[in-house]
Amino acid sequence: MGTGATVEATDANFDKLVKDNPVVVVDFWAVWCMPCKAIAPHFEDLAKKYSGKAVFAKLDADANPKKMHEFQIMGVPTLLFFKNGKLADSIVGAVPKAHIEEKLKKHL
Repeated sequence: MGTGATVEATDANFDKLVKDNPVVVVDFWAVWCMPCKAIAPHFEDLAKKYSGKAVFAKLDADANPKKMHEFQIMGVPTLLFFKNGKLADSIVGAVPKAHIEEKLKKHL
């Protein structure tokens, strides 16, 4: 389960990560994306706060095109919430930390 820090998600480890953990939040981001940088501290804070309850993973959109295509992600940041291996929710764009936390609580 969560270690209090984010983990790296890739095309190669994504399916196992989602299958092996009851609740996973994946941040699809890119280095050139300013809104991604804006929500990154919120994502890190929530990863610490919900350590042991949810896994927070970051997926570099540019380096992992298969998952971008699979989930039809057109813009970053996009957060996908998985529960018991299935896509349960999503957020597109930079949103306040409270909004991310509110969505997460629905799935814990």
